[in-house]
Amino acid sequence: MVPSISVVDARPETAVVRSQIADLPGGAFFDGRWQSADMTLEVRDPEDGFLLGRVCASSSDDVRRAIAHIRRHLLRDPWPLRARREALERATQLLGEQHARFAAIIASESSKTIAEAEREVRRCIETLRLSAAASAELSGSTLDFEDSIAAGRKIGWYTRKPVGIVAAITPFNDPLNLVAHKLGPALIAGNGVVLKPSERTPLSGLALVQLLLDAGVPSGRIAAIVGGPGVAEALVTDDQIDLISFTGGPRTAERIAATAGAKKILSELGGNNATIVCADADAIHAAEAIVAGAFGVAGQNCLSVQRVYVHSSLFGQVLEHVTRGTQALRTGSKFDRSTDIGPLISESEARRVEEWVDEARAAGATIHTGGQRRNAFYEPTVLTDVPTECRVISEEVFGPVVTLIPFLDVSDAVRLANDSEYGLQAGVFTQSIDLALAIAESLHVGAVVINETSDLRIDSMPFGGFKKSGVGREGVRHALYQMTEPKNTIVNLTESVASQQLLGGLPERTTA
Repeated sequence: MVPSISVVDARPETAVVRSQIADLPGGAFFDGRWQSADMTLEVRDPEDGFLLGRVCASSSDDVRRAIAHIRRHLLRDPWPLRARREALERATQLLGEQHARFAAIIASESSKTIAEAEREVRRCIETLRLSAAASAELSGSTLDFEDSIAAGRKIGWYTRKPVGIVAAITPFNDPLNLVAHKLGPALIAGNGVVLKPSERTPLSGLALVQLLLDAGVPSGRIAAIVGGPGVAEALVTDDQIDLISFTGGPRTAERIAATAGAKKILSELGGNNATIVCADADAIHAAEAIVAGAFGVAGQNCLSVQRVYVHSSLFGQVLEHVTRGTQALRTGSKFDRSTDIGPLISESEARRVEEWVDEARAAGATIHTGGQRRNAFYEPTVLTDVPTECRVISEEVFGPVVTLIPFLDVSDAVRLANDSEYGLQAGVFTQSIDLALAIAESLHVGAVVINETSDLRIDSMPFGGFKKSGVGREGVRHALYQMTEPKNTIVNLTESVASQQLLGGLPERTTA
C-alpha cells in the first residue's frame, strides 16, 4: 500500500484546491517501493505557512541503496524501446486526466498562482509527449566505410545507448515540468534515474514519479529521494552515477563539479537576462511584454526579464507604460484567479530581495513602483538610475524586480547586455529585421527573441546558455543526446572459401 501525506482542513477560500492534494505518495521512493520511515521533512505553503505534509528525511545509505537497486535492474532486466515509448505515452494521457490535481499540488507548495500552475501542467504534458516521440532519435546510422582508406571488407553502424544512471536534481520554481525535462529524456533513452526534487517543493515531483509508475515505468528504473543529511553529496559523488543533470545556481554547480569526479554534467544555472528596446520599436507592445516577462512566478524564473535597455528617445514612454502596467498587477492569494503575483518561495527570499532593492535605493536608484515587502510577498518593483555595481544589476535577482536603463547607441546597449557573468537569453524590440539580426549575432546568449523578451521557451528547443548560465543543453531531444552515447558496431567480412566460390560463380556485370 502506498503511504499517504495527510492534509489538514484548510481555510475556506483555499480548502477546495488543497483538498485535491490528498493521497500523494509519501516520503521517498527507492528499492522499488514507497518509503515511510522518518517522515520529518515538512512541506509548507509559502503563502501562509500551512502544513501541506511531510516527506522522508533520508540518509546517504538510502541513496546508495537506491542507486544499487537501479544498477541491478539495468544489468538484468531489459526494457525495450517500444515499452519505454508506450509508458511515456500512457503517462502523457494520465497527466491530462489528472490535470486539476497536479495544478493544485503545484499551486499549494510553490509560488505559482493557480493559473500559472495550470500552464505548467500543460507544458509538462507536452514534455512527456515529446519524450515519447524522441524514441525516433535513437535509431543511429551507418558508418561510411566505403568512403574510407580503412574500409577493407568492413561494414558498420552506430546506435545511441543509455549512459547508465542519471542523477536528476531539480529546483523549486518549476516543480513539475523541470522534473519531466530530466526524467522524460532519461527514461526514453533507457537510463535509470534518481530524482532529487527541491525540499521546498517535493510533492509535485513525487506525484509525477507515482504517475510514471502507474503508466508502466518499471520500479527498478526510477527512485526519488527528497533530502536529509548528506543526501545530495552521496548522490553526486557515487561512482555508479553516470550523468548529473542539475538545475540551480552556479555556486552549487561549482561544488558539484568539484566533488562529482569524472562524470558527465548537464546544468542550467540561471540568467541575468537583458532586453533591448530600439528607437523604432513599438513602445506599448514592448512595455506590455516587459511587465509580463519580469513578474511571472514573482520573478522566480530563470528567463525573467531583469535588465531593460531602452533607447533614450523612447525611455520616458516605455518607463511610463511599464510602471502603469506593473501597478495594475494584483499581488495576493495564489488560489484567487484574479491574482497576478503570489508570494516568493519563502520569507527569507523576500527579505533578500528587499535587501537588494534597499541597497540600490541607498546608492541612488529611483523606485517608480513597488519596493514593499509583506511576509513572503514582495510588490513588483520598477527601478531606474541603478548603479552598475548594485546586485539588482550585477547578479540574478530571482524576484519581482526590473531595472530600466537608457542608451543612445545600440552598440552600447549590446555591450552592456553582454556585460554579465550569465548568458541565458535576451530580447530585442525593433521593426528592422537587419538591425534585429545584427543585434542577435552580437549577443552572447543561448537564445535571442526578436520582438519579445527573454521570457520565452518551447519545450522542444535546445535550452541553455553561455558563460555561467550552464553546461550543455536541455530540451527533450537535445537532453536525449546528452543522456546517450553513440556505440559503433563494425563487422569485418572475412573472405571465406564459400564466399569466394559464390562470388567466383556470379556472372560479370556488363553495361548496356
